[in-house]
Order: sequence, then structure tokens, then C-alpha cells
Amino acid sequence: MRVMARHIPHLSRPVYEGLPWIYIMSGLVALIASYLLAARGALSLVVGMLGLACVLGGVVVLLRRRDYRALRARYADPDSLGNDES
Repeated sequence: MRVMARHIPHLSRPVYEGLPWIYIMSGLVALIASYLLAARGALSLVVGMLGLACVLGGVVVLLRRRDYRALRARYADPDSLGNDES
């Protein structure tokens, strides 16, 4: 019996790099829409919470990527891994 390898689709680099900005922009659009829908209380709240979650998620992804890249750069330079005592 032959086992087929699973092919996991990957995003192209420009799309992958732009995802946090897409999250943030869509979150801002949702927050603006929430403000415009203020007359419809429950709908406004749901859209606003979704927008806040998108903005927060985008910022978290940006910060995590920055920290990961900084850590990876430090491991590429073993001299920078010494004690950081001041």
C-alpha cells in the first residue's frame, strides 16, 4: 500500500508578509463600520469586537515576527549570545 505525501499549500512571500497589515486594515474598517452602525446596538457591538480582535491579532503577529527575526539573527551571530550583563 502506497502512502501519498500530503501537500500543504503555502502562501507566496508577499501575501504572507502582508497578512498582518490586511488584518489591521480590515479591523480598522470593521471599527469604522461599528461606529457607523451605532444605531443598531447589538450589530455594532459584534462588528466592533470583531474589528478590535482583528487589529489586536495583526499587531500581535507583527510583534511576534519581529521578535522571531531578531532572535534568529542573534543565533546567526553566536558572539551576540553572550551574557548581556551591563
